[in-house]
Amino acid sequence: MTATILANAKLFDGVSDDIIEATDVLVVDGFIREIGEDISFPDAARIDVDRRFLMPGLIDAHYHANTPSYDFYGTDRMPAALLGAHAAQLLSGALDRGYTTLRDAGGGDLGLKMAIDEGLIDGPRFYYPGRALTQTGGHGDMRRRNYVEPCGCAYSGIVTQAVDGPDEVRKAAREEFRKGATHIKIFVSGGVSTDLAPLDMPHFSDEEILVAVKEAARRKSYVMAHCHTDDAARRCIGLGVRTLEHGSLIGAETAGLIAQKGAFVVPTLSAGELIAEHAEDLGLPASAAEKVREVNRRSLEAIEACAAAGVKLGLGCDLHGQQFVQTQGRELMLRGRVQPAADVLRSATSINAEIVQAKGELGVVAPGAHADMIVVDGDPLQDLSLFVNSSETVALVMKGGRIVRSRL
Repeated sequence: MTATILANAKLFDGVSDDIIEATDVLVVDGFIREIGEDISFPDAARIDVDRRFLMPGLIDAHYHANTPSYDFYGTDRMPAALLGAHAAQLLSGALDRGYTTLRDAGGGDLGLKMAIDEGLIDGPRFYYPGRALTQTGGHGDMRRRNYVEPCGCAYSGIVTQAVDGPDEVRKAAREEFRKGATHIKIFVSGGVSTDLAPLDMPHFSDEEILVAVKEAARRKSYVMAHCHTDDAARRCIGLGVRTLEHGSLIGAETAGLIAQKGAFVVPTLSAGELIAEHAEDLGLPASAAEKVREVNRRSLEAIEACAAAGVKLGLGCDLHGQQFVQTQGRELMLRGRVQPAADVLRSATSINAEIVQAKGELGVVAPGAHADMIVVDGDPLQDLSLFVNSSETVALVMKGGRIVRSRL
């Protein structure tokens, strides 16, 4: 039996607006056992956090572990061993920044999950969809427009695969679940990082989307959908999609419908900001910069509309490559422009835990939950920019009761 007491903490439990001052948290064999004052336990290691801010480990619900850069075409041609080495850095770096759980949004696979579970990669808890599903010529089809397919075969890359018709969707979804996928990712609108599909282009037929939803339901899982436009969001919730990614152009009426259905929206402000600032440096087409500026102008309005309607908002960064994903924590600061800090922290903890189907187990500091916690210098409820430089401000990271790193 191993036991640790994080003592004298200023506690945010991931759910309540109330902060508990000067409290202790007892961790036994990887789980939170008790919260209270002056806790003692035989042979427990006692760490005084000195009134620092203690909270659940962060959860990123839109992460890409298998994309080492914004050169998606090049990623598809990268040697597998090199790609795996990049992924190991992306995963261990996220854990070091205080993200104890990640939900991959396309490309994350069984091999990465096994490497984490076997201790080969010191990474976060990992939820993954395998290769995301798009239609031929849709967003996520990473072939260049001038590339001629000699045999007319379907596209299958690192992050996505192209499937057409209900039978191909069914086969692909079943194959990803066979390989242990925890959810299925589909594309329902165009995007900004590729130029094959306009932003407002609908993807897949209703029947194709329904097949993915039904296959996920049979596994007691769900579908996450890349979805920028208001029309795409309406289609998604009408067809049973559970989480809408980006949701950049959602209006007030559609937000109300999403809330009624109990679906989730996961905004990704960091990605849009990054592309707008660095599109040329990233080698993205000029069309990508034009599209993303339109999206950025309306993204904050969409978040406000969703929040006002009572939609449960998750949080994800959608960044690619070690250079840029180091700014992962910027997502919380950007969200703080339109939401109270407590709501942003809930999005990054308890709401994201609900999204990954681990409500009460992750994203909270409560008896019986996994002991995934971080200690932060400063008060995030007053200043969310603390997470931008998390290597300096996150003083302790604990995953499953194990201290990953500590400056205490």
